[in-house]
Amino acid sequence: MTTVERGRDRHPEPTAGLPITDAAEQRVDDVLRQLRVAPEQGLSGEDAVGRLAQWGPNALVSHRARVLPVLWRQLRSPLLGLLLGAAVASYFVGEQGGAIIIGVIVGLSVGLGFVNEYRAEKAAEALHSQIHHETVVIREGTARRVDVTELVPGDIVELRLGDIVPADIRLFDVTDLECDESLLTGESLPVDKTAAQVQPGLPLAELVGCALMGTVVHAGSGTGVVTATGSRTEFGQIAAGLDTHPLETEFQIGLRRFSMLLVYVASSLTVSIFAINVALNRPILDALLFSLAIAVGITPQLLPAVVSTSLATGSRRMSRRKVLVKRLVCIEDLGDIDVLFTDKTGTLTAGDIEFSHAVPANATSPEEVVSWGLLCTENATQEGTAVGGNPLDRALWSSPEAKRPALGDVQRLGLLPFDHERRMVSVIVRDPAGHTTFVTKGAPESVLARCVDVPADARAALEAEFEAGNRVVAVAIRPAEGSTPTAADEHDLRLLGLLVFLDPPKPDAAEALLRLETLGIAVKVVTGDNPAVALKVCHDLGLGEGEAMTGPELDALDDTELGVAINRTTVFARVSPEHKARIVRVRRLSGDGVAFLGDGVNDALALHAADVGVSVDSATDVAKDAADVILLEKNLNVLADGVVEGRRIFANTIKYVLMGTSSNFGNMFSAAGASIFLSFLPMLPSQILLNNLLYDASQLAIPTDNVDEEQLRKPSHWDIASIRRFMFFFGPLSSVFDFVTFAIMIWVFNSGPAQFRSGWFVESLATQTLIIFAIRTRRTPFFRSHPSLPLTLAAVGVVAVGAVLPATPLAHTLGFQPLPAGFFAALAGMVVGYLVLIEIGKRMFYRWDAASPPRRPAAVHRHRQFHRHLRRRAARFSTGDRPRPD
Repeated sequence: MTTVERGRDRHPEPTAGLPITDAAEQRVDDVLRQLRVAPEQGLSGEDAVGRLAQWGPNALVSHRARVLPVLWRQLRSPLLGLLLGAAVASYFVGEQGGAIIIGVIVGLSVGLGFVNEYRAEKAAEALHSQIHHETVVIREGTARRVDVTELVPGDIVELRLGDIVPADIRLFDVTDLECDESLLTGESLPVDKTAAQVQPGLPLAELVGCALMGTVVHAGSGTGVVTATGSRTEFGQIAAGLDTHPLETEFQIGLRRFSMLLVYVASSLTVSIFAINVALNRPILDALLFSLAIAVGITPQLLPAVVSTSLATGSRRMSRRKVLVKRLVCIEDLGDIDVLFTDKTGTLTAGDIEFSHAVPANATSPEEVVSWGLLCTENATQEGTAVGGNPLDRALWSSPEAKRPALGDVQRLGLLPFDHERRMVSVIVRDPAGHTTFVTKGAPESVLARCVDVPADARAALEAEFEAGNRVVAVAIRPAEGSTPTAADEHDLRLLGLLVFLDPPKPDAAEALLRLETLGIAVKVVTGDNPAVALKVCHDLGLGEGEAMTGPELDALDDTELGVAINRTTVFARVSPEHKARIVRVRRLSGDGVAFLGDGVNDALALHAADVGVSVDSATDVAKDAADVILLEKNLNVLADGVVEGRRIFANTIKYVLMGTSSNFGNMFSAAGASIFLSFLPMLPSQILLNNLLYDASQLAIPTDNVDEEQLRKPSHWDIASIRRFMFFFGPLSSVFDFVTFAIMIWVFNSGPAQFRSGWFVESLATQTLIIFAIRTRRTPFFRSHPSLPLTLAAVGVVAVGAVLPATPLAHTLGFQPLPAGFFAALAGMVVGYLVLIEIGKRMFYRWDAASPPRRPAAVHRHRQFHRHLRRRAARFSTGDRPRPD
């Protein structure tokens, strides 16, 4: 017994693996010996657990919610820092009470934002834990599926078409294996793989005997041994050097632009108010504190918390509706789509494919067509049952017509796997008599083009099946020479017949399509199937009267012509992956929000090209990797639920935005005006901050609010120009009642500074909080549009707290003074008058705003840059906990 064999028996010490460059230069036997593994048996369960404990998970990033980063996002505001600095200075010059109050209020504001954002982070962590990526390994002599993060050096991994290579792997068994390594090497063409060792010193692009983590299996299949995992892989070292902050979505870009708009406004007001107060010979420190408090008041401090709360609430709702998003902010982008490109199988059709019958051509019987079709398959077979692979093959193997016992003596010598260029699979088999036969099965157009003497009745039968909406596969044979099939051998075939499969429309597909139409989403089918079949399904489901276009027809058009053709086309059939991506890209040039729903290897390019890529939990690795949204059920109604939720969240976020640009701006504008004619500060800095804190607390209930039906029926887009117009229209309306309050406090109640500030505090809090009931809808509030109960209680409760504060024991500490009863009568009248004026102004504004329709820049949605692809691929190898360092 060798030392290596004895070591295996004793459960050897775990190994960290080999750098892939070293493994590539060694013979396979030497690599296996160093990794202490036998290719037929793989690792034992105990050995795998030991190596995982020793070297950590095969992970590059962590999705764990962490306290400190969330807290830092609350504290990093420069305005907040300046305000706290001024408060500290105020404390040391004798204004201890005011400074402490400012500090407490700022602390409460930060805590409020922290709690809500951290809850959203925990929701994202829980969401991520539901998305799993698995790979096939051999352990203890049997193939099994394990999570990619559980791979360890020494694992034997099987690779198939569409897989994302889960670690650095030294190959020892390949069948026409090609890998797309563009993400690592920049090489646009797939690389042919072998099991051969290479010369020392070669670059990554020339390591033909290895499959690199993060690359994609473009064709063929292979088996190899894991040499390195996690950050020790070539891909891991590159990913470790990236900025881990995700690229912005379209919603985040709009949010940032809005925030910058308010920063500019706040800066202008702050400087103006500070200059006015200094010019009026007021204490510089008081003027600075007042100006900074004004700036904090107009800055949307809790906007991130409101958005996070909306997203967390939305993610929970969507999860219950079987929709998972990889990043919470993608929810709004889902509500932004105008056009959905989708595949047909499993979306419009049931996806539960059944074999119907065989149509013989040159064969003696239908049974012979079925028998040859069973032999020509990529599916593994176990005890007469197909395992994994093509759903058409699984349907054929499970059919009563399959004569499985008759196939037991036929030996398969070689396999040429299916690919999306040829759209066929070929095998060479040998019967008991020693005769070898070349068998091809695939798309009828591709197979018939390689056949000789195709009977006219076979072509007529094919067209009849297509017109009936059935899926058809052609089977052809010829005598074989040798044992390894190649694409060059696929010629001079004899057509045996057709295999016909049924995939009827889903019972609820028509309803789902109608629902998407009411949501303003145009649905177009992109499929590799025959155009007649796709059109028949669309016609049965009532999906428009549009045309069908095939891949060759698409090639004849330039981008401008294709853009026009997309508008009148319902079905794109017999299209390649490149065709799908081009269709999506050209449509995005029109400025529409484009979603693509797909689950196959050939959908990855289009998923990357779309504004929102949508896939399903059962999709191929490369499709799930490219998608932003994962459906746990391949159902358009589920997708429609996600769209509605995205629009609901966007609508509620916009309510907070419009609140901040109207009432807040108006109040701060009023403060600037009051500073000119008053001999004292119209409100103390601590009172401004307290006002802002109470107001923001009431707005945290906005995510629970109801949304009007008409807001859900159209895509939701950011329009900063419209928001700016809203601010300058409604801000001055808010100030009108502030100045009325000033007049009442000075000339009716003869108020001193403390009572004046108390009156304006109560009035400003009441008007800016209660305006939510008018702004939240374009309908008549309360009568035709009802707010949610939590929002109603929050708004009324905050106004009540503000009204009683001047009469509480805290009044003196906060600088307040009790208000006369007459003030509250005047307040009620002002609030009613304010809401009536806002309602009139709302109708005028929306008529005026409609004359300036929002212009949505074309093709400004998410940029799918190289680093974006790399980050998303790295996110595949992630855990809920931080990965172990080397």
